Amino acid sequence: MALTSATNLGPATALTCRECGHTRELGPHYACEECFGPLEISYDFGDVTRESIEAGPRNIWRYKGLLPVPSHVEETPNTEPGLTRLVRADHLAETLGLSALWVKDDSGNPTHSFKDRVVAVALAAARELGFKVLACPSTGNLANAVAAAAARAGIRSAVFVPSNLESQKIITTAVYGGTFVTVDGNYDDVNRLASEIAGEQDDWAFVNVNVRPYYAEGSKTLGYEIAEQLGWRLPDQIVVPVASGSQLTKIDKAFQELIKLGLVEDKPYKVFGAQAAGCDPVANAFKQGWDVFRPVKPDTIAKSLAIGNPADGTYVLDVARRTGGAVEDVTDEQVVEGIRLLAATEGIFGETAGGVTVGVLKKLTESGALDPAAETVIINSGDGLKTLDAVAPVVAPTANIAPTLDAFRAAGIA
Repeated sequence: MALTSATNLGPATALTCRECGHTRELGPHYACEECFGPLEISYDFGDVTRESIEAGPRNIWRYKGLLPVPSHVEETPNTEPGLTRLVRADHLAETLGLSALWVKDDSGNPTHSFKDRVVAVALAAARELGFKVLACPSTGNLANAVAAAAARAGIRSAVFVPSNLESQKIITTAVYGGTFVTVDGNYDDVNRLASEIAGEQDDWAFVNVNVRPYYAEGSKTLGYEIAEQLGWRLPDQIVVPVASGSQLTKIDKAFQELIKLGLVEDKPYKVFGAQAAGCDPVANAFKQGWDVFRPVKPDTIAKSLAIGNPADGTYVLDVARRTGGAVEDVTDEQVVEGIRLLAATEGIFGETAGGVTVGVLKKLTESGALDPAAETVIINSGDGLKTLDAVAPVVAPTANIAPTLDAFRAAGIA
């Protein structure tokens, strides 16, 4: 049985409803008992300085003073994600007509996606709360991260994914062992099933369901790292892929926390969301001027973003509008173009979510919605080796020749 409260989750003090503000004790809760709104972690950060962060380990636990995790979190076996590279993307910037562009390349995490961050935080909190099994519904990357993190921690994993998932992501989940179930349906069907299972299995921590408030905070570390790697300053604008929407809203939360703590200068910045046209409920709502979005049935090659009813979609709209940003979408053809463009200009092979982000960056620049003179950061959230099928039809060797100098000359490739 899971515990109902926790005593050692670092600076975390309570759970607060985003909608009505009702507060309750820390525990395995994710919906407000008053209005059923989503719960958010509240904190008392105490004394956090640039120096104390820089003295920490070279992973996300350097920010443990800003996360809902035990003070000894780094002492428990974990995958140690984070502190991925921030790449100065001058060639891509020149191609698109931008003056200063950076790629936060999270393909360098242990299972090659940003999901290692959120899972590490969820696992740390789940163990403190008394859960025995680490579980999730997933579009692929989260399944990889949960299976790997559970294996490293020596506990059982149970992951559920759509049966039509990319074969690369199925293989890279199954290899870690644990319970692995494919489900006939899309992600929203799988997520609904996971919510029902979570109601029956008291000792299963579904990272993005019953411990979601803790899990979501892991995305803040992207924002912390970007600011630290830029020399403790915020970018002028950032483009973030949108699936559930949590990554975008938590990067914004991280920026706001750094400002309040005095760790970075308070300055305006714009946040842009990126979706695929085959699953664009938030982008559509933004363009229509709606305050809420209408769920859709996903139909896109960007399966890691194929969430037709995103949990944080409404809050993405809020962040984009508050900061003067936007939410835009691109076609599958533009996704593939974005993958190839990032690879050809910067040597970074991103998965389809990265293609969506680059495609939206290009579209926003061409439309004038994004300022080409402003310093810009984009997120590459995963490795292209996970989504080979997306580019396989459009890439091939330049030539096939016999092993002779004459054949090389005849091919005309000198």
